[in-house]
Amino acid sequence: MGLTVGGLAARCRRLDDADLADDLVAVAGAAGTLWEAQRVSLAGRGVAARVAVDRSSAPAAGASVAEALAAIHVVDEVDAPGSGPVALGALPFDPTAPGDLVVPEVVVGRAEDGRRWVTTVLPADATPTDHDEAVARLAAEVRAGAGAGRSLAGFIAGEPTQPGAMEVRSTRTPAEWCASLAAARDELRDGAADKVVLARQVVVTADAPIPVDAVLRHLRSTFPASLRWSVDGFVGASPELLVARTDDVVRCHPMAGTAPRAGDPEADARLAAALSASEKNRVEHRHTIDLVHETLLPYCSYLDEEAEPSIVAMANVQHLATRLEGRLSQPAASVLELVGALHPTPAVCGRPRQAAMDLIARHEGLERDRYAGPVGWVDRAGNGAWAVGIRCAQIDGPVARVVAGVGVVADSDPGMELAETRAKMQALLAAIVRP
Repeated sequence: MGLTVGGLAARCRRLDDADLADDLVAVAGAAGTLWEAQRVSLAGRGVAARVAVDRSSAPAAGASVAEALAAIHVVDEVDAPGSGPVALGALPFDPTAPGDLVVPEVVVGRAEDGRRWVTTVLPADATPTDHDEAVARLAAEVRAGAGAGRSLAGFIAGEPTQPGAMEVRSTRTPAEWCASLAAARDELRDGAADKVVLARQVVVTADAPIPVDAVLRHLRSTFPASLRWSVDGFVGASPELLVARTDDVVRCHPMAGTAPRAGDPEADARLAAALSASEKNRVEHRHTIDLVHETLLPYCSYLDEEAEPSIVAMANVQHLATRLEGRLSQPAASVLELVGALHPTPAVCGRPRQAAMDLIARHEGLERDRYAGPVGWVDRAGNGAWAVGIRCAQIDGPVARVVAGVGVVADSDPGMELAETRAKMQALLAAIVRP
């Protein structure tokens, strides 16, 4: 196949193996990478390369990864968004913090139109037989359950091994967190900012490693419409699409404004109606949509949005959301450039951005790391999809960190905001803490 600048070569071919393409959680296993969404889903194993993301500017973010992917020699018989070598990952919330993406050795992809493919990324001197053997090894491991983190007894029972005992604790007491939120709210009343998003964290400690793949399967069954991922133990099921690019089409689905769900259709309908009618929530939502629109418009020949926000109902909460879709001007910006321009939105930071970041630093009392950061994938053509990294947890062996945030404005009530964080945390806690 010849030498390449990056010393790697990729081969992508159509995949007829339904077992691989239809169960991407099994393909990713406990240690692989996963992105599950309606349009394109990807699951990878192994690490062919880690690519640093230059976050010094929005154009640099796209350029640095594009250069790395372009250095891989590619034979691609599928030629679709997500085929060939892809870089997947989750970037820190802090837009100045360094981050990197993973180019897996083997990636299985699936598109909503039914196409399936497998890409192998190996040293440039690998033979076609080497690529075939990499796919065969993956298929054998998936069928044997080697990637599912199961013991023999668990494999026979059909379930991943589960911890026997778990402890759940807040890193700050509810009273301490409410006091910090009240202090931030008072600064807002004094004009420090219009809005700030503050998060809180709970830590789950188990007596055995928490099975990442079991958590992902629970999220898939509970939140089938969400964007789901797993990268280096960072797992989640976010309802919010930060930005996606398919050729020259760009899409976003920002959310701001939240209400609980009661589990009863009539009660949920009343809560949804109150959310839609809430002036506070509608103003907060409008600010987010306006900023997203203003940020993306310079990249587009046109950009449309829904006339009115809709309600997106999840298993535990419901949100105000507005879809935006447009066409990118040529040459079309990479999805990573768009991510760099958009992040962080007011929905996860506040406004004005720097004033809100300063309030977060003073009052939040935790290291967000990848919570509320961008998570997703990009291919060598600049296509990709990125979620806002919420409804998530960082799982490291027997420990899981679960984080949830709320938008704070001048009239926020700390007790109600605390209740909202608890409702949002249930998405991951129910997947992790199971009898």
